[in-house]
Amino acid sequence: MPLLNAFYAQSGGVTSVINASACGVIETARRHPDRIGHVYAGRNGILGALTEDLIDTGRESAEAIAALRSTPSGAFGSCRYKLKSLDKNRREYERLVEVFKAHGIGYFFYNGGGDSADTCFKLSQLSQSLGYPLQAIHVPKTIDNDLPLTDCCPGFGSVAKYVAVSTLEASMDVRSMAATSTKVFVIEVMGRHAGWIAAAGGLVADQGIPVVILFPEVPFDQPAFLARVDALVKYHGYCTVVVSEGCHHPDGTFLAEQGTKDAFGHAQLGGAAPVVAQMVKEALGHKFHWAVADYLQRAARHIASATDVKQAYELGQRAVELALAGQNSVMPTIERTSDVPYDYRLGTASLDAVANAEKFMPRDFISDDGWGITEKCRRYLLPLIQGEDYPAYRNGLPVYVTLENVAVPKKLPPFEVAG
Repeated sequence: MPLLNAFYAQSGGVTSVINASACGVIETARRHPDRIGHVYAGRNGILGALTEDLIDTGRESAEAIAALRSTPSGAFGSCRYKLKSLDKNRREYERLVEVFKAHGIGYFFYNGGGDSADTCFKLSQLSQSLGYPLQAIHVPKTIDNDLPLTDCCPGFGSVAKYVAVSTLEASMDVRSMAATSTKVFVIEVMGRHAGWIAAAGGLVADQGIPVVILFPEVPFDQPAFLARVDALVKYHGYCTVVVSEGCHHPDGTFLAEQGTKDAFGHAQLGGAAPVVAQMVKEALGHKFHWAVADYLQRAARHIASATDVKQAYELGQRAVELALAGQNSVMPTIERTSDVPYDYRLGTASLDAVANAEKFMPRDFISDDGWGITEKCRRYLLPLIQGEDYPAYRNGLPVYVTLENVAVPKKLPPFEVAG
């Protein structure tokens, strides 16, 4: 019986540690040459499978694959492309199965967030109905930390560390200039519906920084917000505002909504920080500066959390182990067993319970006044930002790997991807 090959793809917004998961998948598969043949990757995520644009990771040296662990972004390319439901676009799912058949692929590892989990689940169901044996394993990844049934998601710990450090350092800058210059600093962070990333900014309160957090889970109250900022400025001389891009008015309208949609059909956001800063200026007259962390927060491998890097690799490794154990339509998870000392074990969740579900900030993680985080939230966050896993440096810059990404010869006719 010929060896089954594996297919790995990266999906959605990349992170500083998604390649660590890729490293875990590929290195673990290479340790089982008697069970897994080639490991192919999709160029630009699932689009690579649809267009049969596969990458032969076997052409990469062991050193290059190992270097993925300390390299940010998506080494094989990612995409924001959500497959529609089976009844609306069955042809794309059938195309995936055709490509997998043509290349002897029996293992599918999809590294992404909730939409990716949904694709992975649907493909596992369709392959069974078509009589094609395919083991589909979802490898969790999202800086938003909103996947259910796992304590945390790879990518989040490093973003949380970046946001906490950046908020602290910028706040100290503002504090030093507040007597004659800027009195309010506003930093916008990612998080459409869940305020996990914004919560990380609240950790600076431990060092005496006056901070106001605007969570997606708490409807924005403009008069109360302005009163809070003014009170902090009058008492401390300055304050910092951490605003999630998903902060919204009581009617559900985002502060930063532009009236457009992204590739997944979500409202296109951008600009909550200047909106908030302008409110402060017009109502209070305080001098301000604002910043949008944007790609910086998710690309910052130089300050990645060691905990996050370790877990990203382990979940990639665990995904292959689950496949070799005969599991299908599942996602490896992190199960916290202790806050102090921090400890966890790896678990497993069924994809039908993960797909298209979101995990929001618990209300008891948010302070009673809605502007900060609780001690329970601190106990949750602190272990996830612990440790530094610095990349190697040369000439003052990090040394990151760029793979050869050699294409696999195509066997099928061209396929047009739906617009």
